[in-house]
Amino acid sequence: MGKGCITVTKYFLFLFNLLFFIFGALIMGFGLWVLFDNQSFIAVLQESSDTVKVASYILIGVGSLSMAMGFFGCIGAIYEVRCLLGLYFTCLLLILIAQITAGVLIYFQRDRLKYEMSSIIKGMIINYTGQNRTTEQTWDYIQKSMRCCGWTGPGNWSENVLIKNSSQNLYSCSCRNASMPGTDIQDVGLCEQLSAETPIYETGCVTSVEKWLKDNCGVILGICVGVAVIELLGMILSMCLCKAVVQEDYTKVPKY
Repeated sequence: MGKGCITVTKYFLFLFNLLFFIFGALIMGFGLWVLFDNQSFIAVLQESSDTVKVASYILIGVGSLSMAMGFFGCIGAIYEVRCLLGLYFTCLLLILIAQITAGVLIYFQRDRLKYEMSSIIKGMIINYTGQNRTTEQTWDYIQKSMRCCGWTGPGNWSENVLIKNSSQNLYSCSCRNASMPGTDIQDVGLCEQLSAETPIYETGCVTSVEKWLKDNCGVILGICVGVAVIELLGMILSMCLCKAVVQEDYTKVPKY
């Protein structure tokens, strides 16, 4: 490989490592968001399931590793350090295998994950008190913003302990449909039904969540494919540069 090709490969690899460093920072930031966010659907699952917390720690770890790999990859590319290039290739290969394995597991375990998610949400609805717990606030925000009620439908709220034991006709305030007549709109807690018809949304939140996933499926898939392509190109470039460095080293060996 000529010096011109080596130089081009070197700086292309440097650019890829810089992008990899940025992707690692984004992944770590997403993991931190999952861990500390309290205003989204993730927060409801997080307090009820250790799986989400473990996943957030994994994301933070993978993001940190990716940033470290990007940094050492940049050093290896600029200074043509073979051991760093080989380490970079190996780590990229392991990460790619881990990503494919995780994707396959999620695909084949999707029904189990959906069942676990459903159990968590229904359990939270049953024990809902409106006492400003983080998960309850988050669930109220989800129902209000997505204009839905319950997980599969408003019927889920009939299993709530307070509603079942109350002499009043109560419903979740965040289920309130503003277009229907009724009491003043509240964001949290349980409200009393004063009108003949309960002024709530009739659609369950599972429908809204599935719709959101379908609408954004192309974006999610595109990001995953983009990351995989970048990793493959990084592996190819690192091997090409590593091989070129080896050949260059052999040409510098004095001949007797």
